[in-house]
Amino acid sequence: MTEILQIFTIRDLFDILAVALFIYGIIYFLVVTRGLQILQGLMLIGLFWLLAEVLQFNTLSWIFEKLWTVGLFSIVVIFQPEIRKALARISEQTKMLRIFTSEEMLIDKIVRACRFMSDRQIGALIVIERNTSLDNIVEGCVNIDAQVTVELLITIFYPMTPLHDGAVVIRNDRVVYASCVLPLSRHVELPKKYGTRHRAAIGITEESDAIAIVVSEETGEISVAKDGNLERNLDPEILRDILMKELGVKYEKD
Repeated sequence: MTEILQIFTIRDLFDILAVALFIYGIIYFLVVTRGLQILQGLMLIGLFWLLAEVLQFNTLSWIFEKLWTVGLFSIVVIFQPEIRKALARISEQTKMLRIFTSEEMLIDKIVRACRFMSDRQIGALIVIERNTSLDNIVEGCVNIDAQVTVELLITIFYPMTPLHDGAVVIRNDRVVYASCVLPLSRHVELPKKYGTRHRAAIGITEESDAIAIVVSEETGEISVAKDGNLERNLDPEILRDILMKELGVKYEKD
């Protein structure tokens, strides 16, 4: 034991842990699928094969030997549904990584559009849908169903365009609605300086888990409403931080 400990390294420890995880994965796979019953059948066949070798039943041993050569192919065929599900699960995890990247790109587009509109005092109201569907909450919408781009957001809210008066609803990475009428907040204690956009932003977040971004037409001030509360006077980088946090995207600042 002392000699073993002297040559034992951290690499050996990780090697043992990797083998343990591999064995655990195989056992778990066998338990949650039909594999346990099939494994029992294979063990029974192996026992008969061993018995045939001991008793020198040459013909039977030859048959078992030939069966072993096609055993791997048979296992693949038998476990084909489970293998397909496992590969699909890996694909879903890869897709989740792509979703995170898509969300980060979405946030960047929204922040850039808000920066542009803030600098030019273009009023805007952008609602980001999360788990709660907004289909039955917003009214008077115009269906858009277009990929979110900086240019599209700016064009929608540019003064005198047909869709500028109202809210934009973003679902995933697409603008699904424009010119939406949102429910106004019912809180009577809100400051009178809050205009219709700010009250609508608070109202939609009181009735859903959405996030609403407001760009003031009078001052260019950027605000974010969530959970019925309004954070005002945000610069674009703080807006980015809030959206990253609320949408669950982790990133490192430069």
